[in-house]
Amino acid sequence: MSVILKPVITEKMTAKGESLNQYGFLVDKRANKIQIKAEVEELYGVQVVSVNTMNYSGKRKQRFTKSGVISGKAKSTKKAIVTVAEGENIDFFSNI
Repeated sequence: MSVILKPVITEKMTAKGESLNQYGFLVDKRANKIQIKAEVEELYGVQVVSVNTMNYSGKRKQRFTKSGVISGKAKSTKKAIVTVAEGENIDFFSNI
């Protein structure tokens, strides 16, 4: 089972990476902090200091169409903020 689904690359996370050595990842909902730490260390070759996780519930969505109201729900996700050791960094754009 792959724990890390994809990195979160936004303006806010890029600023956190430069100033606080923190990087964001979308992770599997069943993953715990120990599994996330181990996979980040293995994939990127850095020393992880701490891992913070956040669970986001899916938002309810509805739109009005000619045939009536269509309602649904966006899927729920889990995000992890990983703090790496001082002096180390993760470069997401190195293999593009």
